[in-house]
Amino acid sequence: MAQAQQKPHYTQYVMNQYILNPALTGIENYTDVKLSHRRQWSGLRDAPVTTYFTIHGALNKKDYRTTATSFQVDGTNPRGNDYWQDYTAAEPHHGIGMQVINDQTGPLRNFSAYATYAYHMGIGARTSLSFGAGAGLFNVSLDANKLNFGNTQVDPAVYNNGTVNVIRPDFMAGLYLYGPDYFLGASVQQLMGQSVYFSGARIADGNKLTPHIFATAGYRFLLSDDLNLIPSVMAKFVDPLPVQFDINAKLQYQDFLWGGIGYRKDDGWNAMAGVNISRTFNISYSYDYTTSALNTVSNGSHEIVLGVLLGNKYGDWCPRNIW
Repeated sequence: MAQAQQKPHYTQYVMNQYILNPALTGIENYTDVKLSHRRQWSGLRDAPVTTYFTIHGALNKKDYRTTATSFQVDGTNPRGNDYWQDYTAAEPHHGIGMQVINDQTGPLRNFSAYATYAYHMGIGARTSLSFGAGAGLFNVSLDANKLNFGNTQVDPAVYNNGTVNVIRPDFMAGLYLYGPDYFLGASVQQLMGQSVYFSGARIADGNKLTPHIFATAGYRFLLSDDLNLIPSVMAKFVDPLPVQFDINAKLQYQDFLWGGIGYRKDDGWNAMAGVNISRTFNISYSYDYTTSALNTVSNGSHEIVLGVLLGNKYGDWCPRNIW
């Protein structure tokens, strides 16, 4: 754990980039709520299981129907060419939000909770820039009952305790540039890079909470008035590991259905699908097929995301800026 990836994988990052980047706080016209559950490497004992809850919304945002918010109008397609021609940059506004994440891998449990803030402003007629930050607590717990030490001598502080807990403050920050056709984002999590010790001995460097840097980018191709193709990429930098890339393509039919495929470097392929049930609820699912050596013991990874749009007074069926 001292020099390894500690933040969870998110196959459906494009559906909730807020989980990676606090600069998306308050980016839409409504309060965006997401609940997600991911079971990685299903069939493998003590494999990672991740659950998160996020909520964020804008303060005093003034995007009205005349600025082409994604609402359904009788006889028109809310995702057709006219919609994007009328797109305008965001009015200056603030956003606030909260993230709660629980990640369990074998005897280790990482629980974190953050409050986030972002400021959005237009820097061109159709281009907006936001910057955000988050502050919270990171709790690492070790269940010694799940450890098998054999005949090895270990620190009594670990061996004699059922569960050892360590709590640390944590910070994140990010930038997000977006318009009608593209987005570019960069963020860093576990900004402080602290060390975690499970006993008072403080041997070597302990288990370091390594900073994680995320970069995302995507572009929208309007194939027809009914179909949008949105390829995207996420790069993850965790020193000293090699850079990891996720590449995805999402095909969206109006504001109703979408499907996609993706590839994670040195890990595997994935398939995704989702539906906007109404202007209040949406749901999506993804399956990862592992191509690494783990495929001999893994049945793949499953991830589900449930979305709720609160205070959706403009009747948005689909995110305008997150996609």
